Amino acid sequence: MRDLIIIGAGPAGISAGIYAAWQQLDTLIVSKEIGGQIATKAVPIENYPGLKEIPSTDLIGRLQQHLEKFDVEIKMEEVNEINKQDSHFIIQTDKEELEAKSVIIATGADPRPLEVPGEKKLIGQGVSYCAVCDGPVYKGEEVVVAGGGNAGFETALFLSKYVKHVTILEFLPEVKADKINQQRIERKDSVEVITNAELKEIKGEEFVESVVYEDRESEEEKELEVKAIFIEIGRQPATAFVNDLVEFNEEDEIIVDRDNGATKTEGLFAAGDVTNVKFKQIVIAAGQGAKAALGVHQYLQNE
Repeated sequence: MRDLIIIGAGPAGISAGIYAAWQQLDTLIVSKEIGGQIATKAVPIENYPGLKEIPSTDLIGRLQQHLEKFDVEIKMEEVNEINKQDSHFIIQTDKEELEAKSVIIATGADPRPLEVPGEKKLIGQGVSYCAVCDGPVYKGEEVVVAGGGNAGFETALFLSKYVKHVTILEFLPEVKADKINQQRIERKDSVEVITNAELKEIKGEEFVESVVYEDRESEEEKELEVKAIFIEIGRQPATAFVNDLVEFNEEDEIIVDRDNGATKTEGLFAAGDVTNVKFKQIVIAAGQGAKAALGVHQYLQNE
């Protein structure tokens, strides 16, 4: 039985693994991927302290190398269920059953779907949630980005290197992206921003052919002929495997103790974007991971 199992290998999970190993806890990380959400980040990271600018893949590599220094084992498996039995936890993955005295949930968040007709049908056929993965496929084509926040603007900036034209559709009257991202987009002749646009439908038989949106001011429906739509309207916590061991807020985020990342169940902690901590940033997730690992150490000492 392990002292600690960490579910998730993004910045929060890896940081938790480093701090747990530093405290000499027998630690295992279980995750379906390395890097979490930053693995799909379309532009270089410019706000991680000590690194003025770094590609997301390079940051992931550095985090992983740091973890490897402490010889923490990583199993590439997907967690399906977690339960508590007596004083320990049983974790069921898609391959095996694992046991630990404590657990940190650091699974981050998954892309939030539009929930419009045609979306599910055409996933992978022009509907994408990852510009880094799929953007280069649409070289010379016209595409849409749904979402006018930082993620949407950064996605459009990335796509502008490959595609002919990008249209950003934002539901609200004003975009939410930071000023620096807005300025970068303004310098791109191949990118257009349309606000007050409510996406209604994604059309296509085998592949995306067009998107339909409503001008919320005039209530007129309009159609854009495009080859792809990249959806960046936010994220939702990845908690499908968690049962009643935790409490959720109205956003389906895990409610944690701000001091140590503890949940309502003794021995069960959470860190990163999966929690109800307000600001979702890489550096904050890493800090939460460290905090949760120290919380686990204290918990195990008391036990």
